[in-house]
Amino acid sequence: MGQEFGFGFTDPLIAEVGGIKQNKLHFDVEAILKAYEKIKPLAKRLGVEPPTPRLAGFCYPHIASLGAEIVFAEDAEPKPFPMIKRPEEIDALTEPEDYLAAPLIQERLKICAQIKRRCPESPNFIGHPLEGPITTAVLLMGSDFLTLPYDDPKRAHKFLEFCTKSALNYARTISEYFNQPLQSNGFPDDFGGMFPPKIFEEFVVTYWEEIFQGLKASERSLHSELLRVEHLPFLKELNIQYFDPSADQYLTPEILHKACPCKFKTLILSWQIYNLSAEELEAMYKKIVSFKPYAISFSMDRLEDEPKIKHLLEVARRMKRGK
Repeated sequence: MGQEFGFGFTDPLIAEVGGIKQNKLHFDVEAILKAYEKIKPLAKRLGVEPPTPRLAGFCYPHIASLGAEIVFAEDAEPKPFPMIKRPEEIDALTEPEDYLAAPLIQERLKICAQIKRRCPESPNFIGHPLEGPITTAVLLMGSDFLTLPYDDPKRAHKFLEFCTKSALNYARTISEYFNQPLQSNGFPDDFGGMFPPKIFEEFVVTYWEEIFQGLKASERSLHSELLRVEHLPFLKELNIQYFDPSADQYLTPEILHKACPCKFKTLILSWQIYNLSAEELEAMYKKIVSFKPYAISFSMDRLEDEPKIKHLLEVARRMKRGK
């Protein structure tokens, strides 16, 4: 069996090809449809299926539903701002009566519907259904949350319970809105690895398990970018079958091959595509294959990288055929 791989076009590339600012992919139906139309020739040249028009990727619907402020710069990823300034404010947190009432959520639902009317195959998508509890807590409180388990463990648990419960309730609400079952085998929690193993069981594993149970995950998968080798045994404890370290600087494919208790995938990073030659990327890809990830993912982020991406896709296809 050959090496599986995944490939896609990033939102910055779609904006570049469409000749628009990146924030247009969040708010302008005509700009979205035109940009996705303009990317079809590139997809054909690369021999891949063109992406289906949709709203740009967005990680923050859940915290937006709670009232968090999110700023959309012209040519950058959306930026959320913490809404919890002092630990005492955690005590007053309450869930919204309607998770879809926030203005940003309403706007994205409206744009999603407009895209779908013009392009019926477009997905029911306004953003990722939820982030993991640690990441949610950091988004809502900022980096101050990272010391809370040490300074005020009782309040830290209270906050994580709120983040977990509200995330699941938002995910259920948006699934019901689209008349779809809540189907997800995993979630991202990039900040989980900020807590060392000695408190990881208490402040991370407990809430990850609650998320998995709430999602009714049949096969468990996790995306987390800051885990270390010492955290990997917890993946087995949680019965996680698939681990995505994404851009984790601490876990190389070689380390994962030796120490990961479950299947793992590998990401070829944008900066590697920027800085390496096509030949160097091919050599790196083949080396990664030797460590047996279940998949290797990479994406196209800039139009100028087309020759490298074309070469890398050819390598990936050969390796998938076992050649």
